[in-house]
Amino acid sequence: MASSNLAQDGAKLIFAPAGSSRSAEPPTGPGPGQADQFVKTEHRGGLKRSDLHPDDPIAQFHDWFREASQPETGVPHPETCTLSTAQLPSGRVSARMVYLKELDAKGFVIYSNFGSSGKAGDLFGTADGSSAGNRWASLVFWWEPLERQVRVEGRAERLPAAESQAYYDTRVRGSRIGAWSSRQSAVLRPDPGVEGDDGRAMLDRWVKETEGRFEGVEKIPVPEFWGGLRIVPERVEFWQGRQNRLHDRFVYDRVRGGDGQDRWTLERLSP
Repeated sequence: MASSNLAQDGAKLIFAPAGSSRSAEPPTGPGPGQADQFVKTEHRGGLKRSDLHPDDPIAQFHDWFREASQPETGVPHPETCTLSTAQLPSGRVSARMVYLKELDAKGFVIYSNFGSSGKAGDLFGTADGSSAGNRWASLVFWWEPLERQVRVEGRAERLPAAESQAYYDTRVRGSRIGAWSSRQSAVLRPDPGVEGDDGRAMLDRWVKETEGRFEGVEKIPVPEFWGGLRIVPERVEFWQGRQNRLHDRFVYDRVRGGDGQDRWTLERLSP
């Protein structure tokens, strides 16, 4: 049985950073090493307002994403981002890594289970009333080789079933079966009849049931509880790392004019 003998005397278990990740030399002394500096854009004066689209954060994100997607940048999966949601009325926040799958003029689209998952309860409420539903959500993209971060805040909306089906059809068959099979976030109970099982056998059984249900069926319908979620942005921040933690930050905020038309403001923020 695993045991723990972690210090209980107030000593720090982690004192980060232990040393520069860009140095082959081991850390010296009892304290942490110095954190790495962000210097990629120092030679050109960092990020300037003139580098950005004046009134279109979607276009600006597209430009940055296209750059992050180039093999030579060293960003392995630029579509990876953190989706954060919050319960109401408790205010309890949760976050998880997801993949951005689509970007359009309206916003940022991911696909997931919106039936039993924690994110579904946060966004759309729960039957027991423990969460009233809070459509506000955020995304964070971190592209370390470029020393760039993008933060998106907005309201979430479900995509129509037809749009979700179009994406669902592009997934490998196993992933389509998996979407039907998983009761996302449900507790998996060990099967006493399966030696050494820790709950995985229950999931495996659900998968087999789904495989039997759709045996010989090529056009598997998208589950009602699964599909696309679009984050319609109200605020988008573009962050460029700079030396001495004096980073460049520019934020777009959506404003509604007297004519009923939405426009975007662009401001520089202090780091």
